[in-house]
Amino acid sequence: MYGKCTRYRVKGIPGVKDRSFDALQDAKTWLAQAQTDARRGEFVDPRDGAISLKDYIATHWWPTQSGDPSTIERIEQRVRRHIVPHLGAQPLNAIGTEVLRHWKKRLEKDLGPTSIRLVWATLSSVLQAAVEDRRLGRNPCRSSTVGPPPAAPGRVEAWPPERVLAVREALPDRYRILLVIGAGLGLRQGEALGLSADDIDFEKEVVHVRRQIKMVRAKLCFALPKGRKVRDVPLPASVAWAIRQHMEQFAPVPVTLPWDDPTPAKTPVEAKHRRPRTYSLLVTGRERKAINRNYFNSYVWKPALARAGVIAALDEGSADGTRVWEPSREHGFHALRHFFASEELEAGESVAPWHVGWGTPTPGSRCGSTPTSCPVPAPGVAPPSTRSSRSRDRCAGLVARRRPKVPEKSQTCRRTPP
Repeated sequence: MYGKCTRYRVKGIPGVKDRSFDALQDAKTWLAQAQTDARRGEFVDPRDGAISLKDYIATHWWPTQSGDPSTIERIEQRVRRHIVPHLGAQPLNAIGTEVLRHWKKRLEKDLGPTSIRLVWATLSSVLQAAVEDRRLGRNPCRSSTVGPPPAAPGRVEAWPPERVLAVREALPDRYRILLVIGAGLGLRQGEALGLSADDIDFEKEVVHVRRQIKMVRAKLCFALPKGRKVRDVPLPASVAWAIRQHMEQFAPVPVTLPWDDPTPAKTPVEAKHRRPRTYSLLVTGRERKAINRNYFNSYVWKPALARAGVIAALDEGSADGTRVWEPSREHGFHALRHFFASEELEAGESVAPWHVGWGTPTPGSRCGSTPTSCPVPAPGVAPPSTRSSRSRDRCAGLVARRRPKVPEKSQTCRRTPP
């Protein structure tokens, strides 16, 4: 007892803060439980969980986050837009399944299932860190009674050759080669925008995919390809011809951008890693600068889709002058990778030997959804078969020559959920 001998204090347990009780029996009960949990290394003091979620994120969780700058930016947006406004004032130990059910219902008013799953995963990461920091006994996001909406099983509609050709003809000459690269080589948009003339080996018939152009905090920079995996892609003769024709009309332009993160460096190590680098880009904008993907998608790609009849034309008559296209995620630049994959599969190619080079988790696990399972050799893997080379050149030949046609009903390629 202490003070005026009206309260009981429990003290002396290694790693456990002192605690006071009004009743002796309460003190004995808590002491026994605390000693047991402390021996197991599972003791969690409820007072440590009284910190608000907002303060825990700002003080303990966010300062420890690291990784790819663009990924960190997306995580910050989820926390700022969807987690802190609704749950930030809640103490950590007050966030239970009932709170999560109400939060999920609120998210469903503004976000689709995929976005909710991403936000849910971010909150789960925060609360799991609190568990490991001994502020929570368990992570409520992993409860069996409440969780994010299930991933919707889907089918991806691979573009038919006629649609690819129609969009190609609708693109301005300066940007037409990007479609050839996407559909003929299977490159992602950022990789196509960051492709340099020095990456193309016409003699060995190979393209070295060494970098991408990405956007971090509204600024452009060079970075390694997705997954930080460089790779070599076989160069079909028809694509090589199209690239030569493009280079004769639009000479490669040296462009200098920071590496990996355009924000000012705070340490010598960051300054060395982020130092600007110069590459002669195959495709640049009219101002001879690197292409901003947001500008390209809104002012080049979608107008071409509209002219080709893939999506509805833009209504320029809005009162505030904003450009609002119809939702067309399935017809983004990534559709060219779907087309490339479908052509490989239609030619009878096995995806199993090539999944490592494309970065897919398991052979064929994302067939038709993304050509990460297409037969592009990884370092140390045997070169493609003769049949594979022929099928690639057939695929590339469809986009390297002029033959506009009216888009027809797309082919269907089944996707296995990852």
